[in-house]
Amino acid sequence: MIRLRKITFAGLLAAILFAGATASAAEPAEIIRQPNTGGDPVAGKTESGFCQGCHGVQGISFVDLIPNLAGQSAPYTAKQLRDFQSGARTHQTMSSLSKSINATELADISAYFAGMKMMRGDGSGNNPAAEKLFRNGDPARNIPGCASCHGTNGKQPVSATYPVIGGQHRGYLQVQLFHFRGGERSNSPDGMMSRAAKNLTDAEIGSLSDYLSGL
Repeated sequence: MIRLRKITFAGLLAAILFAGATASAAEPAEIIRQPNTGGDPVAGKTESGFCQGCHGVQGISFVDLIPNLAGQSAPYTAKQLRDFQSGARTHQTMSSLSKSINATELADISAYFAGMKMMRGDGSGNNPAAEKLFRNGDPARNIPGCASCHGTNGKQPVSATYPVIGGQHRGYLQVQLFHFRGGERSNSPDGMMSRAAKNLTDAEIGSLSDYLSGL
């Protein structure tokens, strides 16, 4: 079985401090006003200061288990924040932090990260079997192709409520797939991800995460 790495509170605090120190030296993030997001990305840059400590000024995190937000769909990010607020999705840190964000700030922050240059993998993780599963799924086991919702490279979701997953961190993808499969997470639209992950093996979750993180 694939073992999931755990982040201790001290480790997370160190990661936040390191990320914050590194991000402060980065070049200013380019602001791109996205249409129809319902939020102001310029205001979101300031309002997301506490988010940037973990997720990076440019939306690229320094910790494998903390997701990249760069170029993520604003409606998707906004939904996740609302789900953390309501308890539909839970996380030790995000469930608490999300409650300090009002509706306007939530929309602005989502728009800010949506305007970043989209996350991109390093080209590693070439795996023909994982690519086939990503594109075609396995109808015999009722596993749909990931591309049918997330796009051919995981970066062109067919709906704004589906996330960009190409170029996302391997560890984060792996944990989320395990959580969807095990029922710890169940907040995808119509329960799609819970059904999709239900019949994936540990090895398939690992190989899909490798493949997607390299895109």
